[in-house]
Amino acid sequence: MQTLPVHSSMQLSLSPTQCQPLKIVALGDSLVYGFGDPEQGGWVEQLRRSWMLPNNGGHVLYNLGVRGDRTQQVAQRLEVEFRHRGELRNRVPDLIILSVGVNDSPRLGRPDGRQFTDFAVFESDIAALLDQAQQLCPVLFIGMVPVNETKMPFLDCFYFNHADQYRYKEATKIACNQRHIPYLDIFDRWMARGNTWRLQRISEDGLHPNTLGYQALLEDVIHWEPLAAYHQGVATGTFNK
Repeated sequence: MQTLPVHSSMQLSLSPTQCQPLKIVALGDSLVYGFGDPEQGGWVEQLRRSWMLPNNGGHVLYNLGVRGDRTQQVAQRLEVEFRHRGELRNRVPDLIILSVGVNDSPRLGRPDGRQFTDFAVFESDIAALLDQAQQLCPVLFIGMVPVNETKMPFLDCFYFNHADQYRYKEATKIACNQRHIPYLDIFDRWMARGNTWRLQRISEDGLHPNTLGYQALLEDVIHWEPLAAYHQGVATGTFNK
């Protein structure tokens, strides 16, 4: 396979206004898929719709989220997935949005059980995923949402908790920073907004955002500086056709 040059994050600020409408893939787990939002389909779907303006050739956005995926599984399907998506066929996308990691973090069987993905293995997996993605095109990373610990276990066997979530998201954040990949820390943002605000935005299963939660997540994403220029460019029609 041909090795492509690594793209720096500086290129992200140039592309929204200096190129044709972009081909973008969002790749990850149920947070990308939008599970828990039967009304709007999640934040990726809402972003996709906002770019489908009738008089504007908005960015092409493909949702490649798979429920339950861990980091290693996302890495295994990364290149095959985006090379078989309509306009993206036989070419790389202009931007990859990644969001994965929460499914690596739970403990199995009991609150103090072994973790689904050993932490050292996770550090290796996330590094490999980021390196693989960055060889293809610019990358953005959207962090995980804090769970409702009182609803655990999920599916009677997965014990998610904030302490482990924090550990895994910090490892991801560090790996992104080392590679100059912009990272949106949703976990810290949502924790800072308080318990009442947060629980109103998590589904009854304790793991997935509900419709209100995905709306909040969408607002966090589109106002985040590394992505805001892409969204604003479509809304105002400032990028070249």
